[in-house]
Amino acid sequence: QKTLMERIRNELLEEIRNYESLTESVEEPRILLIGQIEAGKSSFFNSVNSIFRGHVMLQAASGYGVTSISKMYQTYPVHDRKDGRKLPFILCDTMGLERNFNEEDTISNNKGYVPNWYEVRLPCHFTDVCKPRLADKVHCVVFVAEANKISLLNQNLLKKFKLIRAEVNKIMIPLLVLVTKIDEACLEVKKDLTKVYRSRYLYEKVTQLGQMLGVPVSCISLVKNYSTETEINLHADILLLKALQQMLRAADACFDDMKQKGDAQRRSS
Repeated sequence: QKTLMERIRNELLEEIRNYESLTESVEEPRILLIGQIEAGKSSFFNSVNSIFRGHVMLQAASGYGVTSISKMYQTYPVHDRKDGRKLPFILCDTMGLERNFNEEDTISNNKGYVPNWYEVRLPCHFTDVCKPRLADKVHCVVFVAEANKISLLNQNLLKKFKLIRAEVNKIMIPLLVLVTKIDEACLEVKKDLTKVYRSRYLYEKVTQLGQMLGVPVSCISLVKNYSTETEINLHADILLLKALQQMLRAADACFDDMKQKGDAQRRSS
């Protein structure tokens, strides 16, 4: 007999496997991860990939260093072990915002002008040289921050984030926040991941982050990525899948907003 947690995990897996976007023109919403160096953007992809493969995978480059591991804009499709098919979403990774990264590059990513494996260099500005399809654009932006380093977010990074936030708001792309390494920030949670939403310390950190970034707490997810583990963990899986579920729902909100805007434009013309 399966436990409640196992049933929750399986329900989340099935919901994501069977996800269908609200528009026929986009089968796979693109989710763009931005944020601090070493915060866990590539590790989040590896972790999601691990869940659907059934064992820990290290496909995206992740690690520690002075400069960002992710020097390119890269898209990561995820395949399901169940039948081998590609799952209905694409995760997009970028280099850390602190180092040699121009917020205009992120804005271009959102609008769909950056090809896969594009190496981000400065100065680099994209122009509207082509009209990308809706499927080529980004449908949800996720700012990734490390739980232990929330108070260390510098003014330069916050300024870049706020410029990006203003732009994505203008083009109606939802923005979420992913807080990683929660086990390193709170000993109680390290011992028992089920206590993540009962941790006073993490609650205070999340509230602080929401205020710094100007986003509601309801838009912030907390996760523990797979990094040194060799086996997947039920409770870590649930946190990761719930974060991914929120991203897909945000993408749906993006499609809904676009549809309403299109309907309004047609009525006024």
